[in-house]
Amino acid sequence: MKFSLKPQHLKRYAEIARLFLRYGKSDVVGDFALEGIETQAELSPDAPRPEDLANDLERMGPTFVKLGQILSSRADLLPDAYLTALSRLQDNVKPFSYEEVEETITRELGARISKAFGSFEREPLAAASLGQVHRATLRDGRAVCIKIQRPGIRKVIAEDMEALNEIMGVIALTKFGRQYQIHRIFEEFKHTLVQELDYNREAASMVTIGENLREFDRIKVPQPIQSYCTQNVLTMEFIEGQKITSMTPLSRMDFDGHVLADQLFHCYLKQVLVDGVFHADPHPGNVFITRDHRIALLDLGMVGRTTPGMQEQLIKLLVAVSEGNSDRAAEIAIQISETSPNFDETSFRKRVGQLVAENQNSSISQINVGRLLLEVGRSAGQSGLYVPTGLTLLGKTLLQLDEIGRFIDPNYNPNAAIRDKVTEILNRRMRQQATTGRMFSSLLELKEFVTALPQRLNKILDSIANAELEVKVRATDANLFLTGFQKVANRITTGLIVAALIIGAALLMQVQTTFTVFGYPGLAMLCFIAAAAVGFYLVFSILVQDFRDKKRSHNL
Repeated sequence: MKFSLKPQHLKRYAEIARLFLRYGKSDVVGDFALEGIETQAELSPDAPRPEDLANDLERMGPTFVKLGQILSSRADLLPDAYLTALSRLQDNVKPFSYEEVEETITRELGARISKAFGSFEREPLAAASLGQVHRATLRDGRAVCIKIQRPGIRKVIAEDMEALNEIMGVIALTKFGRQYQIHRIFEEFKHTLVQELDYNREAASMVTIGENLREFDRIKVPQPIQSYCTQNVLTMEFIEGQKITSMTPLSRMDFDGHVLADQLFHCYLKQVLVDGVFHADPHPGNVFITRDHRIALLDLGMVGRTTPGMQEQLIKLLVAVSEGNSDRAAEIAIQISETSPNFDETSFRKRVGQLVAENQNSSISQINVGRLLLEVGRSAGQSGLYVPTGLTLLGKTLLQLDEIGRFIDPNYNPNAAIRDKVTEILNRRMRQQATTGRMFSSLLELKEFVTALPQRLNKILDSIANAELEVKVRATDANLFLTGFQKVANRITTGLIVAALIIGAALLMQVQTTFTVFGYPGLAMLCFIAAAAVGFYLVFSILVQDFRDKKRSHNL
């Protein structure tokens, strides 16, 4: 592995090395040891806590904050305590100056702030590692939020990613790296981070998800102001409200919490299992209650996607998990995952069975489907099964929704909601397929099958009654096999004839005759000559045939 000698990379190497040294004694990196090297470290009372890992990643900058946020959804990699700590990871940092804000907006929008906006608050509403948010009004008086990307952040992330890429190359050589296919996880992380840096993508996601959720009157997705959006500046509608976490029991009395929680959970199931595009980071800080008691979904920088095939499998998996069917859940998880050479199917099925059995002792309202999905992902990783990212993202999303639902309505039962909404979701998928034309071809094939089925059954039954039923099996390559066998048999027969001629000629050499060839008995010599000719012909034909076969296979 070749490392660069850039000063900024050397600094990152040192920081990452300190991170591994500090947490090397914990259960986070216990499997990172290279083959042949035993880990001597043991847990000590003063070992770092999971919260310390989140704090250390926060201090290392935006790239590692985002890495921690991605890892918070990987139950197949980290223990529960670390998932909880990283899921609360916040990237609040010192805001950059108003002069830099003004310079960025002027460059991106082609106009000064005083010309583009009616008013603009100099103090940011929030500041994060990738950017910060300011409140403003347009010239027509509409209230908006403006997200401005932090100057120079792309260069910082590019350098960090270059250093991380080399580090991941080393980790990929470890037992841990091979078992969990760390290179794939790193590629997914890079893809997610690149998307989050492009505000045009986030604006497009806001439009798409907002359109998909239009039928939910209690759900609000702020829409972008397209003429004020660029790759580094995102202008969107301003949502007046409060965070879910800031609500009190008295404030919950102002609205129907059950209806809100039901619509929130239903809209996410629709996003994942019908639309194929979903808000992948609905933590409590990104969910607001508006003044008119609706739920606003904010920060759509992290978006997950599911294919139609994956959606169908996820529906089956959700139903199996919610119903406690461990065999079915394990079977579906294996079908949608990629197995490694050391995959232990028996161990995986046993782990899933134990998970379901443990939750069967709980009441239905206590079962957390999101947690169960994450546990299935962890069991898969430990058994040598690589689960798709969509499954872990779904587990994390449902886990966050469960937390949000308890803030809105402590008595809401998301597990029962899954079973209640499955029928409606399946109907939606059928209607969606019909509108795209895929359903029509299936219906036509089904009609043809049903129409011809009675006639075909009658013919089969008549043939059975009259003892006329014949089953013919036609092998595509039967002639080829027969030809090959004939060639082998012919060569063996020719070889036997040659051997007989040689033996016969040797015996005839003892019989003296008046007819001679080269002074030897003539009949014996004729047999020798015939044997030699046939033998040369056999060798020649074998060589020619082998040459033709090689040439034919090369052309294919």
